[in-house]
Amino acid sequence: MQEDSYRHKGLRQQLVQVLKDKGITDETVLNAIGAVPRHVFLDSSFVEIAYQDKAFPIGSGQTISQPYTVAMQSQLLCVSKGMKVLEIGTGSGYQACVLAQMGAKVFTIERQRNLYMKTKPFLAEFPYNIKTFLGDGNKGLPTYAPFDRVIITAGAPEVPQSLVDQLKPGGIMVIPLNHDDDATTQRMLRLTKQPDGTLTREEFGDCKFVPLLKAIGKD
Repeated sequence: MQEDSYRHKGLRQQLVQVLKDKGITDETVLNAIGAVPRHVFLDSSFVEIAYQDKAFPIGSGQTISQPYTVAMQSQLLCVSKGMKVLEIGTGSGYQACVLAQMGAKVFTIERQRNLYMKTKPFLAEFPYNIKTFLGDGNKGLPTYAPFDRVIITAGAPEVPQSLVDQLKPGGIMVIPLNHDDDATTQRMLRLTKQPDGTLTREEFGDCKFVPLLKAIGKD
């Protein structure tokens, strides 16, 4: 793993201030962003710009999300220490580490085999005990359900019912859902599961994610 220098730590604190200025208020989220070394998730050629509030490519047509997006989704999840969180789309592993730094027990699924093969051993170098899986995120992890929280880190054409089923009553799902007329942009939703299984819905503006791959077996 790359060195985490005093300079990197200083750049992280500058990033935290940028996120505060953009409206992130959850101190647990801000502390996690300030603690997790984002530069180690990127190719060494990106080290100098790793703490800009931008997304960067990580291969396989995927990106490491913009820090503001990671912080916003983490804030919307309302995570408490010890909660079981299911993440759909491991990617670089950065979002998973931020959630784990916040005290969550993270279970994360990646569909792209080459990303999974790269990220699984990399995440094992962190002291978080993140559980990584290769598979179809649309199906979730029924063996490990129920979950307190579900976070989807790709643009979804619909809310996967299997993930709703794996969410505890009172649980929260944060999902970027495609606009009906435009699959290239999404609206950020927070869905809260009621005791009767129905979902209450809150919207938090437009966003742009790489697409969630279709469920295996669907056209």
